[in-house]
Order: sequence, then structure tokens, then C-alpha cells
Amino acid sequence: MGEMIVSLDQDIRLDSTRARLSNLLKRHRELSDRLTRDSDKTILDRLNKEFEAARRSQSQEVFLDGEEWNDGLLATLRERVHMEADRKADNGNVGFALLCHPEERVTYRVGNKVICCLDGSRIGIQYETPTIGETYEVFHCVLESKSFLEKMIVLEHTIPFFLPLRDLENDLLCSNAKKFIDNVGDLLQAYVDRKEQVRVIKELYGNQISEIYHSLPYHMIEFSMDDCDCKFVVSLRYGDLLCELPTKVRILVWPMHHHQSKKQCTSPGSQPIPVRLSFAEDAFRIQSLPEAYAEIMQNMPNEIQQLFQRSPS
Repeated sequence: MGEMIVSLDQDIRLDSTRARLSNLLKRHRELSDRLTRDSDKTILDRLNKEFEAARRSQSQEVFLDGEEWNDGLLATLRERVHMEADRKADNGNVGFALLCHPEERVTYRVGNKVICCLDGSRIGIQYETPTIGETYEVFHCVLESKSFLEKMIVLEHTIPFFLPLRDLENDLLCSNAKKFIDNVGDLLQAYVDRKEQVRVIKELYGNQISEIYHSLPYHMIEFSMDDCDCKFVVSLRYGDLLCELPTKVRILVWPMHHHQSKKQCTSPGSQPIPVRLSFAEDAFRIQSLPEAYAEIMQNMPNEIQQLFQRSPS
């Protein structure tokens, strides 16, 4: 009787701690989203208008593939924006920067990246990252150099603050601008993919999932669920921010009612011992969250029967 009271008291404290943590994480996400949204809104609106104006003024849009996308092209773009800036200064015309020769007004598309010349010695990159639902989330990065001989810098951007843009700038932009632009695109695409997977699993299975937590870049994700009279806790870790699938997966399950377990699944203190679900962990390593979840839940009753409801031989 005493052990049951102690166990009940521990469960109550654990549930209370989980509730407080869940509320804290929810408030943290809301605050982070609001701060990011408010601080980037003005920049986003302005850059959207700038990119739209630059694309409207183009004489053509060139699609690049393979070796056509290289540092030589970026050097040409740098030379072009500085020539436009010089023309603007010589003519004293505020709008003259876009009035270059028609053959020079070109926007380049490389995969999901749109690259164009902007006013004021700037090169703009617009990242159009597709999601599972075929919608697009758009980000911007504007590069600038004071002269053709000076190094380029990231002047402004709408990339989430928790992604390591400045690290990539310091490591790559001076030595390999093409690689910098490509890596930023890969970083954004992986982030959007992870975020979209969490959104979809909430939308499809939110009534089955009791709790879900994630870091801001979605490179750590945890959620729990109750099914087959058992409690499941899924923990996903991604090796780096470029991963779209987790590299470390741990799924623990234990029965919620001790009498339903006929296998040895309790400790000497009558506390249930969680068991790892290897088949489910493998599914999450090779499939997106919604796909893996659908697969394991389909097979879960048989797996649980083998784990906990099989009579000992």
C-alpha cells in the first residue's frame, strides 16, 4: 500500500512538471515567433517589393544548371552592380541604377534560388523553399561590397535568427561565394522540411499525440502518445541542421497498467521498465515523420502483443 502511495505521488509530481514545462515551451515559442515576425516584417515587405521590381525590369530570366552556376557568374554580377552604381552616381538619377543596357538586365534562377542585381551595389538572392504541401516559404539574403575589390558581406536578410548564417558568412563568403549561397539554401530547405513534417504530423495525428516539443530549428523533436494501453515517448535528434531525417532515434514504450503485462517488465519496486521499439526507430530513420508514424501505428498492436502480452515460455 505504501509503495502504491509513493508511486502515485511520483506520478502526480511528474505530470505537474510536464505541464509546467509544456506551458513554458509554448510561451517561449510564441514569444520567439512574435519577435521574429515583428522584427523581420518591415525588411521582408521591403525586400519583396525590391525583388519584384528587379524582376519586372529584367529583359530575360536565365535558368542555370550544373557548371553554368559558378563563381565566374557571381564575379560578373558584382561587376555589373558596381557599373550600375557608377552610372547612377555619374548621372545623379535616383532611378538610373535599373536603367542599364537591356541585355544586362537578367535574373538568374538556379534550382529554387533567384539571383538578381539590386540597386546600390547589391546582389539579391531569394530562396523559394518548397514544402510537403507544395507551398513555398520565401527567404532573402542581400550581399554587398563597397567596391569590386572589397569582400562581400551579408547586408540584410530574412533568414531565421537561430540558423547559423553568420558562421557560413565568416567561413565561406570571402573564399567561395557560390558555396555560401548554396549552403544557405540547403540549410533553409532542411529547416523548412523538418518544420513542415512537424506541422503535418500535428494536423493528421494531433488527436493521438498528447505532447510534442521541438527546438527552434526543429533539430530536436520529442513527442508522446498513448495507444494499445501503453505509453510511448519518441525522441528524435538530427546530426546537424542540414539533415532532413533524424540520425538518432529513441522510442520507449511501457504499459500503463501493470496487470496487462505478462512478460517481465517491472523492477523490484514494481515500477514498469520501458522497452525500446527497434522496428519503429528504424522507420523514423528512413522516412518522414508522418510516413513513419503511419507505418508504426499500423504495426503497433502486433508489436505490443509480442512485447508485453505474450505468456512466458
